[in-house]
Amino acid sequence: MKLIKYTLLLLSQVSLAQVTLSADGPGNTYELINSVLAPGYDVVEAPDCAHSSFGRHIEEVWDAQLNKYVFKFHIHVSHDNDRCIKFDRQRNEIKTYNQSPDNLIGTLGETVVYKWKFKLDAAFQASNKFTHIHQIKAYGGPHEDIPVVSLITRGGSSPKLQVMHSDSITSVQMASANLSLFKGVWVEATETITYAENGKYAITLKKISDNSVLLNYSNNNIRMWRDNANGIRPKWGIYRSLLSPEQLRDEEVLFADFSIQELSTALSSKTAAKEDAPFPNPVKDTLHLKEAKFWSHIIILDEQGKKVYEKKNTTTGEIDVSQLAKGTYILRLKGEKENTSAKFIKQ
Repeated sequence: MKLIKYTLLLLSQVSLAQVTLSADGPGNTYELINSVLAPGYDVVEAPDCAHSSFGRHIEEVWDAQLNKYVFKFHIHVSHDNDRCIKFDRQRNEIKTYNQSPDNLIGTLGETVVYKWKFKLDAAFQASNKFTHIHQIKAYGGPHEDIPVVSLITRGGSSPKLQVMHSDSITSVQMASANLSLFKGVWVEATETITYAENGKYAITLKKISDNSVLLNYSNNNIRMWRDNANGIRPKWGIYRSLLSPEQLRDEEVLFADFSIQELSTALSSKTAAKEDAPFPNPVKDTLHLKEAKFWSHIIILDEQGKKVYEKKNTTTGEIDVSQLAKGTYILRLKGEKENTSAKFIKQ
């Protein structure tokens, strides 16, 4: 039976929704992934169309070290491409995107923690081009094709694992470590991001067998947003250039225990001020906004991240919440020039 696990945590009176994706045995792997990351939609970007004789390029296999099932991502030099769309590169990734539940998408002002485990083969081979194994990307806006952050394996005379950042104009290396440290071992990644123009970014990569830190980096003033973005989301898997195929080999990369956890929701896309918050809070019937204006999208989420209210393209200064059950909710408003989020309690 495929399971979706939602864990609710309380910290400093803020409700935190955590969503996890773990392998649970062979078969229906794509269905499991989709059921968690975008129920009813397709988040798997695999090269199956170009290499149908191989079958599905993500499977679930037993791992003796972790003593559990894990996801195995396959990529083949001679057969695979990027979804039969681009042929100078190969892609086998999973993602969240605009059809995913709202609590799986980073919005302006939010802090989100991503966790996962991965293992590169002991003989893993990276080219001097790029091989991404993780990306943070915007959707919407003019720069959605450029990763905000990417975890890249890079070959050459000194092979390394790089953490790269792009402000949409320039890409720079934030941190790196010798690639040999990551080959043949299970690694646990913890990545914490505050999505903002002056945002925050931190990542720690630990060797699971002895808990030793292989890479650690943090920056408390870094651009972690994109112009006119609708949101920012994660991707995991294998995405690599084919411009130097002689430097590559067929690869199998293992992943396990993906987790997405919202730590906080900002009150505003600008610096949130109490006077901007909806009122009254707690509320019984009608939630009043600071002013009546046009909103392209109004959404209310419950504590599990489930959408319980939605309106589009409306001008209003109040929201009827009388039909909601008692509890804590998140209100998200998308306007012409700002996105606003706020937590409220329904009595």
